[in-house]
Amino acid sequence: MSIVTVQLGQCGNQVGHELFEAISRDALQDHRKLFSTASRERFFNQTARGDLVARAVLVDMEPKVIKQSISKANSSGRWRYGETSHFFQNQGSGNNWANGYCILGPRHRDVVEDLVRREVEQCDRLSGFVAVMSVAGGTGSGVGTYLTQCLRDAFPKSFILNHLTWPYGTGEVIVQNYNSVLTLAHLHQLSDAILVHENDTLHKICAQLLNNKHISFTDVNRVIAQQLASILQPALTPNSYGAYSRNPLGELVSSLACHSEYKLLSMSTIPQMPSSSIAYSTFSWPGLLKHLRQMLISNTKMEEGIDWQVRPSAASGRSRSLPGRTFNVSLANLLVLRGKEVYSAETGSFEDPTLYTSWLPPEDAFHLWKTEVPINKYEKSATLVSNSQALLRPLDNMVAKAWNMFASRAYIHQYVKFGISEENFLDSFTSLEQIISSYSQLGSSVEAPS
Repeated sequence: MSIVTVQLGQCGNQVGHELFEAISRDALQDHRKLFSTASRERFFNQTARGDLVARAVLVDMEPKVIKQSISKANSSGRWRYGETSHFFQNQGSGNNWANGYCILGPRHRDVVEDLVRREVEQCDRLSGFVAVMSVAGGTGSGVGTYLTQCLRDAFPKSFILNHLTWPYGTGEVIVQNYNSVLTLAHLHQLSDAILVHENDTLHKICAQLLNNKHISFTDVNRVIAQQLASILQPALTPNSYGAYSRNPLGELVSSLACHSEYKLLSMSTIPQMPSSSIAYSTFSWPGLLKHLRQMLISNTKMEEGIDWQVRPSAASGRSRSLPGRTFNVSLANLLVLRGKEVYSAETGSFEDPTLYTSWLPPEDAFHLWKTEVPINKYEKSATLVSNSQALLRPLDNMVAKAWNMFASRAYIHQYVKFGISEENFLDSFTSLEQIISSYSQLGSSVEAPS
């Protein structure tokens, strides 16, 4: 089954391009025919001449980034975008969610829906959509949220995974917290799962693990793309009976977003190092998995700086009494292993009941995908996608900052003039406060919310 990627706004189009770059390298360079064929079918439409055309629709209110993405794809010599699979205008959204959601999205709905429908018609079978966007800008967040609603209406039985890039905590846009509140509150009702990457964490990975001296958005986007590829590329699942999964988004959603109140996903990958160092490094599955498990427990996205003092106690949902240290409780985890000797990897430590909320048994909470095909030049690599309390703190901080601005009525008029009322803001705050409350209770012994 195929996946159609919808690239939205400047961030979404840049990340989407890097994602197809990473996928195409794996699909073309690996000599395992079954893997290569499955990857191409999933992400590309192959022409009669053998050209790989990305199953993607590119949307932005400004032309620059889309034109750059198309040009870079053409110059790669491996793949390209469809000649008519993009839409842009010569006006931006002004970093205003309301302008994107209430004005520009509805204005251009028909033409974008037609582009998506044409892309879907080229799929033998559709698994669903991956909508790639930022959470804080205007087009990516506002238009992106509106078009996600359109996708839900037009393809009600297809899965939708929204990938969101979380802004730097120091601030990129003065109203980024408003935009983030409105985006998350709406997407939580529309999407099947929301996968988040935080720019602050990605920046640290580039600086401390990849040794990038002058970190650009391209460096950050490549980290996102490589991690996304590690879960979206073909792998063997327990229900695939020796064949690569035919419904990757369905498998991912059913594994992780098993309750409608919990849809926020985060990712950790190991190892991560400069490509020049890979040839001089050796990895063992016990070592990789030991570090990845502790990264999960201590809510750390890098193997450097892991807090080994954080431990779950025998009573599920309670941490040892260490001041300022509480472990990260999970609802569900998906572990994806790729590389040599993958079938010898012992993953029992991820089935430990103390890692999970008390109302979901470990056999339903932990899921494992694997393949002997390596990724990103690593002979062994492990990626963990987690529905846990990992995003609780950044979400709480973002809501608090947005509420402080709202309480003083700062910039509210900029949203009201485009059709978003104060009541709409209050509804979004209420929705996110409920999400925060639900995730906070994962560590208690209460029953699952109804």
